[in-house]
Amino acid sequence: MKILVCIAQAPDTTSKIGFTDNNTKFNEQGVTYIINPYDEWYALVRALELKEAGKATEIGLITVGNKSAETIMRKALALGGDNAVRINMESDDPYAVAEQIAAYAKENNYDLVLAGKEAIDYNNAAVGALIAGLTDYHYVGLATKLAADGNTLTVTREIEGGEETDTLSLPAVISCQKGMAEARIPNMRGIMAARTKPLAVNEPVAGTAATEIVGYELPPAKSGVKLFTPDQMDELVAALHNEAKVI
Repeated sequence: MKILVCIAQAPDTTSKIGFTDNNTKFNEQGVTYIINPYDEWYALVRALELKEAGKATEIGLITVGNKSAETIMRKALALGGDNAVRINMESDDPYAVAEQIAAYAKENNYDLVLAGKEAIDYNNAAVGALIAGLTDYHYVGLATKLAADGNTLTVTREIEGGEETDTLSLPAVISCQKGMAEARIPNMRGIMAARTKPLAVNEPVAGTAATEIVGYELPPAKSGVKLFTPDQMDELVAALHNEAKVI
């Protein structure tokens, strides 16, 4: 079984976020980028576990982005990926990104595509399902467990009020979330080996974006907290009636 793991570049959660050009562009100055945690901790690590268990023969990595994304791809290779490709295209549109990944997966005969449930910057949670639709592969989203037996997958996912377990055949696309695997840290051997592993750069196939970002807006600043003492019940009730906002 050949596995393709989708890797997205995302800002570190400690980065200060800002916008330029009248709030139409993300300001990258001073921003540190990391592997999207859902892709790294759950999709990639589960792929590594499947290979270690003899269920997979190859783990390929793919990202859609500019040259700066090669740094995170080297880290993903250090964790244990066999090879990587960067599609030389920048896009904030999940459909355009999915088109590139779907075309590569089909051309290279990958049996299983794993992705995090969403990227932590745009939180669209759409790429995995779009890849499945474009490839006509089976799809399960929000997966917390994944087992493989030959050509059959057993996948557990969250549903309203509980869990659901599905069986499906390859080829398939699975989007992964917490519970799928435990995060790993690259060791020195993996870091050294990653320097010589192949990282190809492919030009994008023809595609069309389905959405366009017209502007960004930061959430409103949090207001201060008003405290009341036990003998201020009348003031508390008045504040709840006149000042509290229902969210």
